Amino acid sequence: MKFKIRFNKTKGQAGRGSPNHAWRVFADGKEYLCCHILIYTPVQGEMDENGVDWNMVCEGKMEIDRVNSRITIFQELNQNDLTTL
Repeated sequence: MKFKIRFNKTKGQAGRGSPNHAWRVFADGKEYLCCHILIYTPVQGEMDENGVDWNMVCEGKMEIDRVNSRITIFQELNQNDLTTL
């Protein structure tokens, strides 16, 4: 799955999370707000569709920890990857 990660410039405003919700993560047409993000897969930058802001983009799998407001994105391994470890 492809993810786009962007700094939350509207954090703390109504409906945009607390002042600590610094990150916006976009996946499958949904937006997730979180305080912390951990990324364990290659990341690159790309210009957004409007040509104004930049996103970090990566592919992998996402886990959401709602208690700690943390999103972790990690690289998915397939069976061939496991045999070489």
